[in-house]
Amino acid sequence: MLNGVPKILSPELLKVLCEMGHSDRIVLGDGNFPAETMGKDAIVIRCDGHGVPELLDAILTVFPLDPYVEHPVSLMEVMPGDPVETPIWDEYGKIVAKHDKRGEKAIGHIERFAFYEEAKKCYCVVATGEKALYANIMLQKGVVTED
Repeated sequence: MLNGVPKILSPELLKVLCEMGHSDRIVLGDGNFPAETMGKDAIVIRCDGHGVPELLDAILTVFPLDPYVEHPVSLMEVMPGDPVETPIWDEYGKIVAKHDKRGEKAIGHIERFAFYEEAKKCYCVVATGEKALYANIMLQKGVVTED
């Protein structure tokens, strides 16, 4: 255990976050996300007992978002005609705003199948137990600077 590090961040996840370099990406997948399929060329970490919001908040305490891209945070768009509500996105906006001065402007959207293609290129895929639909989120790492 360490001081100042959220306890939800396992040693395995902390190691991966530390290994990641500038512009590397990580996906936090909801419970329906095909983590093992999308993560064939990535590190897959299981966090089945946790939801995405609490993991997102914890990760962003140690993980800077990339300041050199318009949207270092990407959400999977809802398929046209799918009558799904996404209130979890509002939670994500508040969490991102807490950790990045751009706030919700740092968040973009990617069409569902394009999101899958981008997920295949990520350094890590985290499989969560999140029950909300369309709760998948991709983060692009920025540069760690001294405090």
